[in-house]
Amino acid sequence: MDDYRQIETLIYRYAELIDAGKLTELAKLFRLAEFYRADGELSARGEEAFLALQQRAVRLYNNGTPCTKHVTSNVIIELSPSSHSATARSYFSVLQAVEGFPLQTIIAGRYLDSFARIEGVWQFKKRQVIPELIGDLSHHLLFDITTEQQ
Repeated sequence: MDDYRQIETLIYRYAELIDAGKLTELAKLFRLAEFYRADGELSARGEEAFLALQQRAVRLYNNGTPCTKHVTSNVIIELSPSSHSATARSYFSVLQAVEGFPLQTIIAGRYLDSFARIEGVWQFKKRQVIPELIGDLSHHLLFDITTEQQ
């Protein structure tokens, strides 16, 4: 698989793992990375901090999942000339439906990512999440992102 596809798969793997409620596996994607809020403030550095952030933020239901679908699109990946680092920009939309809460898009925005190839494997180095359209997140998150620091 070429570099572009490996990075793209990593981006999509994030969505797959969070929707499956596999927060421990999700955190492993960020073992060497920093995770930033929209305002540029660092939220987590490394696997343990990222896992703690997700456990504090994401509401999981009886089926072990957040009952969401993270849809990632408009992925633009730029490889460095050395092919040892890369950046990516993409859009995200999160859909959710739970009992008493009909299917709807609850948030949409952008991811700004950077990656490094370490021992031949692409890894997240940085992710910044920039929400642009915010709907009803009360069934997904355990706190209000508009008022509480992540």
